[in-house]
Amino acid sequence: MGQALGCIQVEQSTVAITETFGKFDDVLGPGCHCLPWCLGKQAAGTLSLRVQQLDVRCETKTKDNVFVNVVASIQYRALADKAQDAFYKLSNTRSQIQSYVFDVIRASVPKLELDAVFEQKNDIAKAVEEELEKAMSHYGFEIVQTLIVDIEPDEHVKRAMNEINAAARLRVAANEKAEAEKILQIKRAEGDAESKYLAGLGIARQRQAIVDGLRDSVLAFSVNVPGTTSKDVLDMVLVTQYFDTMKEIGASSKSNSVFIPHGPGAVRDIATQIRDGLLQARTTE
Repeated sequence: MGQALGCIQVEQSTVAITETFGKFDDVLGPGCHCLPWCLGKQAAGTLSLRVQQLDVRCETKTKDNVFVNVVASIQYRALADKAQDAFYKLSNTRSQIQSYVFDVIRASVPKLELDAVFEQKNDIAKAVEEELEKAMSHYGFEIVQTLIVDIEPDEHVKRAMNEINAAARLRVAANEKAEAEKILQIKRAEGDAESKYLAGLGIARQRQAIVDGLRDSVLAFSVNVPGTTSKDVLDMVLVTQYFDTMKEIGASSKSNSVFIPHGPGAVRDIATQIRDGLLQARTTE
């Protein structure tokens, strides 16, 4: 606002308050205005109509006895149609708003525990805005918006909360790792069982094939060589397998087999023992 030769200039988004001999006279909008000082008219001051912001930091205590710093941002502006009230009724607008913010926050936060303060910060902001709107409207101000921009617990409490969160995450990770190892062991056991089952089937089929082959050989030998019995054929098969075994042992350069006194006649003794065992089992039945 400039004033020269009884004229003043009012900037955009600003109003000027004029007085006549110290008494309120008028509210002037943006532009150039004439104020004849000789008639006692003068500009008492200007009032900005722009949105202003006030950041208020309030320390209080929660229901679970944790001290926190709550930072609230108040956006407000003066109303053009109530410029007279906004200019004359309050000497320090920012201090007045700060006092109301302190009152509402210190009345709301002590009713909540620390976690609830973080969860219900929008409710706290709404309560502050409603209280300010109701109080400041009498003084010509409008509360545009109220925000709770930060909630800062004590440093020790913040560290403890981080440690609790870290411990919970480690516990979940340990459970997941144990579950994964459990699944791995189960799958490994299932694979081992399946492998042994298939190996057993292979051995059973191998033995069945040997028995079928021996039976066919005995029958064919008895038919083609008259006068031979099944006992003679089995003795010959055992002797043949004996010599095949000895050949395989001798052909291996890395064999570490231990030999005990033996001879081809031992095969007949083994066959006799097997046959006697079978006959004894049949007699027992």
